[in-house]
Amino acid sequence: MPSRRAVPVTLAEIARIAGVGRAAVSNWRRRHDTFPARIGGTDTGPQFSLAEIEQWLRENGKLEEIGGRELLWPGFEALGGRDEAGLAIAEAGRRMCDGETPATVPALSEQAGELVGEAVALGRREGAREVFEFLLRRWLEAHVRQVSASPRPLADLMVGVALAAHPSPAGDGGATVLDPACGAGHLLDAAARARAGAGAASVTLLGCDSDPALAALAASRLAFVTDEAGGAGARVTADVREGDSLRADPHERAAADIVLCNPPFNQRDWGYEELSTDRRWVHGLPPRTESELAWVQHALARLRPGGTAVLLLPPAVASRRAGRRIRGALLRAGLLRAVIALPSGCAQPHSVSLHLWLLSAPEGTGPAEDNGVLLADAAAGREDGVDWDALDDFVQTAVRAYGSGADELPDCARRMAVIELLDDEVDLTPGRHVSPAPGGEELDPEDAWSGFGEALDGLRAAGRTLSALEPVREDGGGQPRTTVGDLVRAGALTLHGGRQPPEGTVRGGEPDEGGMPLLTVPDLLRGGGPTGWLHPSDVSGRGALVAMPGDVVVAGVIRAFAAWVHQGPPTVLGAQLYALRVDPEKMDAWFLAGCLRAPSNGRQAGTHASSASRVDVRRLQVLQVPPAEQSRYSEVFRRLTEFEEYRGRLDELASRLSRDISDGLATGRLSAGR
Repeated sequence: MPSRRAVPVTLAEIARIAGVGRAAVSNWRRRHDTFPARIGGTDTGPQFSLAEIEQWLRENGKLEEIGGRELLWPGFEALGGRDEAGLAIAEAGRRMCDGETPATVPALSEQAGELVGEAVALGRREGAREVFEFLLRRWLEAHVRQVSASPRPLADLMVGVALAAHPSPAGDGGATVLDPACGAGHLLDAAARARAGAGAASVTLLGCDSDPALAALAASRLAFVTDEAGGAGARVTADVREGDSLRADPHERAAADIVLCNPPFNQRDWGYEELSTDRRWVHGLPPRTESELAWVQHALARLRPGGTAVLLLPPAVASRRAGRRIRGALLRAGLLRAVIALPSGCAQPHSVSLHLWLLSAPEGTGPAEDNGVLLADAAAGREDGVDWDALDDFVQTAVRAYGSGADELPDCARRMAVIELLDDEVDLTPGRHVSPAPGGEELDPEDAWSGFGEALDGLRAAGRTLSALEPVREDGGGQPRTTVGDLVRAGALTLHGGRQPPEGTVRGGEPDEGGMPLLTVPDLLRGGGPTGWLHPSDVSGRGALVAMPGDVVVAGVIRAFAAWVHQGPPTVLGAQLYALRVDPEKMDAWFLAGCLRAPSNGRQAGTHASSASRVDVRRLQVLQVPPAEQSRYSEVFRRLTEFEEYRGRLDELASRLSRDISDGLATGRLSAGR
């Protein structure tokens, strides 16, 4: 389109369009005189014309199939602001879904209208739902600080909790699901997928949001859901409206079987003054600082008898002094059924352990049956990211066991009588009521001390070998060294670079049969192994680098710099990871890895621009030692690796023993003797 020439793109965006790393684009710019000149930005952050970049990529055969959607996105990003881009994406989605071509949309500029037309045309070629979801995802990522979205695994978890607590809402195979602060429709989308997948005869989705762009995006998103469900034989209808659910609820007359909500947190202007006499405040007027409790009571007011509500709330709602009266009233009425603490990182704000509140409306006019309250701490002992499969299994097991009245609950979950919680604080924080090691099952001193002793013995044995090393008296020149680049030219080894897999190909959880683990720099920074995997077709057909046993793997960024001999199963390497394959007759892999991993080596070969700077692997230095002598160095490097492994294991065991013994003594699960 004519306006595309004025759309600026950065080096990172060019890399996404071409499906390569940013370093490759920088190399193109240096090596090709025909590469377009920058039109803006700075020397360190240049911007280029999208039209010129597209033309150059096509002429040089560097535009991969991923380019269609990526070429479209910069135009949306360059629109007047967040709202215009969001409304344009929503309009494109609506037209792709129902095929209508409406008159000019007043909220959209001429440039936005052209982009809508391009998106619709691309949707016909590449799939309407796929193009819309791509644009929506990029819009949410671009405005992550302004828009809070519920990640898909969290949305599925919340729907699972609601269905575990009440598996057959409405009792006739149908259900009405309401989200009074629906955002872009993540929770309603998850509900539709779950109910349609369970063979529900009908599902009615009701949504509302005060943000016009979000309401429009949710409506377009759910339009795709209703079409797909209809094709599968289920009847799904959706009604998403713009509005403030607390002040002027457009679904005021709705009676929902399930209410799902991730409400805005810490609102001050939620309507405290004008809503002070609202009939929804059955359990007390929410204090001005407790907007979340207004959403809780709003959800209860929209439930039909026997309905279930699941809300995502900040942890302070369970303990703030200002809300204790309402919390107590909810407990006495038997409406609050469970409070579940989630691991940090499940949703924004990612540094906080958010809570799920499970509420239910009584079937009749009397108080709900007193089954106590389920308090579950899914965050206990989980500090290394979110394992969604394990989290979902723990939460659903706890909710189902609680709902069935079973005495056996998972570890870190407890059924508490209401009277136990009705003290001066009415503190519902699960971590304050649930022991992280019930019955002492997690504390096994015999095994722990046995492992501690084995690690200590291994550390001593490796230390004896290393302590026998003698310093070399330098005669002025020191031992000669060469570089990886020289070794490559000499044929002693070959160097291969990993690459970022195309968007949408990386899967989480345990690999399927034939799936191949993917190792990335973020995995190394977290101190763990691969967290994602690729399907075999995405490995073989896209030129992925697979590290084989015996390869020397090098992390080419300063903050994660490392080198080791790969001994595990074949593993795909992501961007900024390299595999060096040695000729066994010319180079010993352990000797090479030992030389490369020296911290001073990484500093010498780094760019030094920042902690995220790259390491030029070809500049890494290696001792010039004849192959016959490399085996002696290789053995010492192996012992050094063992030394580090034992040291890490010893540190981990010592920390766990210290923590568990302290906790065991303080809680009475360990005796100090007589």
